[in-house]
Amino acid sequence: MMPSVRPEVANFSSGPCAKRPGWSVSALSKAVLGRSHRSKPGKARLAEAIEATRRVLGVPADYRIGIVPASDTGAIEMAMWSMLGARGVDMLVWESFGKDWAADVTGELKLSDVRVLKAGYGQLPNLSEVDWSRDVVFTWNGTTSGVRVPNGDWIPADRAGLSFCDATSAAFAMDLPWDKLDITTFSWQKALGGEAAHGMLILSPRAVERLASYTPSWPIPKVFRLAKGGKLIDGIFKGETINTPSMLCVEDYLDALAWAESVGGLAGLIGRSEANLAALTQWVARTEWVDFLAADADIRSCTSVCLTIVDPAVTALPAEGQAEVAKKLADLLDKEGVAYDIGAYRDAPPGLRIWAGATVETKDIEALTAWLDWAFATVSPTKAAA
Repeated sequence: MMPSVRPEVANFSSGPCAKRPGWSVSALSKAVLGRSHRSKPGKARLAEAIEATRRVLGVPADYRIGIVPASDTGAIEMAMWSMLGARGVDMLVWESFGKDWAADVTGELKLSDVRVLKAGYGQLPNLSEVDWSRDVVFTWNGTTSGVRVPNGDWIPADRAGLSFCDATSAAFAMDLPWDKLDITTFSWQKALGGEAAHGMLILSPRAVERLASYTPSWPIPKVFRLAKGGKLIDGIFKGETINTPSMLCVEDYLDALAWAESVGGLAGLIGRSEANLAALTQWVARTEWVDFLAADADIRSCTSVCLTIVDPAVTALPAEGQAEVAKKLADLLDKEGVAYDIGAYRDAPPGLRIWAGATVETKDIEALTAWLDWAFATVSPTKAAA
């Protein structure tokens, strides 16, 4: 039967993600509107966004934090275009965005000394094969695969190369070891549910030294430019953005950061996200028709939880048929208003993807699981045959 209890918030999209509990547009009332972002109050709000990020994430004092254009994509591309090429590069690929970064390094930057270490969806490459005499580019959490690296133990402290970490669905939900990360990027639209279009770029002292000592052989567009004349463009890391930011988005990010501090900071955020993963894990354990895309529990994401349908009546279908069942299930829940945007990413295997980050309430995850069972029973090939 159709469940009687609905999630209070049906937003389970993996980006932009659910707003923090209790959010309303009144949270934006202090936004600096109709003023230059370079005005005194505008610069103050941008600087506070940087410092609040530092407080919540525990970023070391000697690391630089900048607000940059074009979301996480802009941040990671800016870093790659500005700093890669000084030495060989290892690209780690196990989901669609890592694949994109590898394609840009080989096809656009056209670096010759590139190794691509690949794994399929739901798996990780062999991390012991990474060569840290080289620069290394990787995603901490595969938003489209539901797979995260288990920790930073595989990154040596005495590495010669730089570590480039796309952390866009890991920041604010996972413990990032800053001493192991030289370049870290994420976007506001992910774990805290901020509005899109802005990225964050965090540089270690080693990354800053690379910018000062190395100039790429290719021209760098203004929107990607982090250094000039062998010196870091310091203003970027004080809130003097390269292009015009949305002060509404800035205010929304500040509201999300204030909420994060109110629930215990990073530890509180991690606890909320892990509780959501635990609720889904308990449901999967007692449910025959579904399983995690990542078979290894140690590498399962606690934010972008990817599920696959393992019911024999579905797995017997060709790939197109399996995708159609998953689509019907997601569409039915969308129509009922109990789960929006939970279909698998377009390049990923057929299935479901449920955002379980800290802004999602565990009680809503628990209510959703009953609806997932109902929806599958409604659209399953066995039901259709009957």
